[in-house]
Parts: sequence; structure tokens; C-alpha cells
Amino acid sequence: MSDQKSSSNASGKRCFVTIGATAPFNSLVRAVLEPTFIKPLCDAGYTQLRVQYGNQEGEAIFQERCKILKEAGFDQGIEITGFGFNREGLRGEMLAVKGQSPQDEGMVISHAGSGSVLDALRIGVPIVVVPNTDLLHNHQVELAEALAEQEYVIHGKLDNLAGSIASVEELRRKMKQWPPLRSGEEKYKRGLEDVIAEEMGWQIG
Repeated sequence: MSDQKSSSNASGKRCFVTIGATAPFNSLVRAVLEPTFIKPLCDAGYTQLRVQYGNQEGEAIFQERCKILKEAGFDQGIEITGFGFNREGLRGEMLAVKGQSPQDEGMVISHAGSGSVLDALRIGVPIVVVPNTDLLHNHQVELAEALAEQEYVIHGKLDNLAGSIASVEELRRKMKQWPPLRSGEEKYKRGLEDVIAEEMGWQIG
């Protein structure tokens, strides 16, 4: 368990957790480092947990939780690494979730920021969206609910993230049946764009 660079060449299923770049989300950092989440994650075949923890406070929480997990023996079978921010963006981290084979494809757990959600869906990996309810005057809960209703994402809850793991596998099966998704400079899938535009109040390019 350490703070280190990601390795996209590592085999096995990876769970990548991102809190975004604009606000702390320490409760999410804590939640993904609870034994009640780590054990079912390992049971589901995940061998890597990569956490973007944000600022110094988030880093302290990450290190403390990792120490507790190690002392309790919950670090066996899974590699836990973390980092604060990446100025180059998170696309590389999300691409690593795809794995080297379909069997290695993992999942993303993210705050309900539209940019992070779109990045994960453009790459084609299942995403659990967890609203940061500590933020005032934000649309994160509404966005998560709307996208989950349309079955684009899993609406995750801080007090039951473990329950989202099985839901991710169901979403993964559904995603295999989707038509090819477009990315880059082209328009993304119209239905998703409309949902986000309605909830956020602006259009996506």
C-alpha cells in the first residue's frame, strides 16, 4: 500500500477511485478503504485499488486507512496505491481499468462530476457514481439519479459501496450490448448528452 505511479501493464482487475479536482471528498476516500468494501472487492477478483485522494488531508486519510488495513491483514491479495492530482488528466488511469483482456476489465468509482463520468463512459468501463453531498448548490445527486435511471451508471451510496460491486457486473453485461460509443471531437451518445445537459443546465461539446 503506497503512494506511487500507476502501472497500466499490471494484470488483474483494477478499481480506480477519483474524487475530482475541484473539491475534497474525504468520505469517499474513507469508504473505499473500509474492510467492508475491500473484502468483497477482493472476492470479486480485483487485485488493484487505485485511489485519487486529492489534497494533503485526503493523503493523510489514505495513509492512515492503509495502515489500519495492513495491520488487520486486509492487504493480502490486493495492491492499493494512491496519488493526489494528475495535471495530465485521468484518462490514463481510466484506460488502465480496461485491463489487458476482457476478463481483467475493472470499474471506476467517481464523484458525480460530469467530466469524470463522460471520460469513463467514452472509454467504455463501468462507473459507480457517488455524489458528494457535502457540496452546496450542486447537481451531483440529481445527475447521479438521472444517469442511473437511464442505466448509464450505478448510483453508489457511501454507506453501501460494497453493494455496488455486484451491480457493476450487471451494468458491464448491459454495456456489451450497447452500440459503439463515439469519442474524441465527435458528439457523444445523444441520450447521455441530453441527460447531463438537462441536469447541469449546459450543453456538452
